[in-house]
Amino acid sequence: MEPPILRLAGVSKHFGGVRALHEVDLELRTGEVVALVGDNGAGKSTLVKIIAGVERPDGGEIHVDEQEVKLDTPRAATGVGIHTVYQDLSLCDNLDAVKNLFLGQERTTGWWRGRAVRRGAMEEQAKAVLDSMSVRLRSFTTPVGGLSGGQRQGIAICRALVSDPRIVMLDEPTAALGITQRAEVLDLILRLKEQRRSVLVISHDLKDVQHVADRVVVLRLGTKVAEFSRGRYTSSELVAAITGAHEGVA
Repeated sequence: MEPPILRLAGVSKHFGGVRALHEVDLELRTGEVVALVGDNGAGKSTLVKIIAGVERPDGGEIHVDEQEVKLDTPRAATGVGIHTVYQDLSLCDNLDAVKNLFLGQERTTGWWRGRAVRRGAMEEQAKAVLDSMSVRLRSFTTPVGGLSGGQRQGIAICRALVSDPRIVMLDEPTAALGITQRAEVLDLILRLKEQRRSVLVISHDLKDVQHVADRVVVLRLGTKVAEFSRGRYTSSELVAAITGAHEGVA
């Protein structure tokens, strides 16, 4: 088995007297989808923020390609190929798909030409990235505020791909979506896997988790309490681990 692209060892985090995470271990391999599940307050978001460089751990180690790294800023995380798509998507509803994809990383001419925005080059690259994920748009000029939830999620994920990340983290990507739009997003996750990108997904929807995840990591009260591999667990076992019901079974 190839070594993990990302490995967390004994990661802990406290907020004052509150223990958010306690010695959590996690591994993610190339082309693997790992789901992070647990009730509210389990520590899922804190763990993702630590990997994304938003929060700093109080203890433990983070390794990328078997080398210890300090992800003390979001820039440090993106520098090693980690990109996060948060639940709010952070899209500008008044801008079109191309402008959203390249927001903050616009393609421009050289300084001697005034660094004019190269709209044509951006549209060409946008089409290639969107096509690679099978995201279909009628027009590149339509403001994203008028698009469906599935399309908006697709644009947010494709914006991550512009920087060609190796690891994509998705925070509740199917939340508040209808059946059709949810299926579109799950397909996007599987396409990321086909591209040999590693995916870490936070989700409360256990059906979605069972559909796309190669492994499921369960957090409860800041501690990793279980880990399941595809096809080696039942829905009841997963729910029991999340709720702690399994601890009462002899």
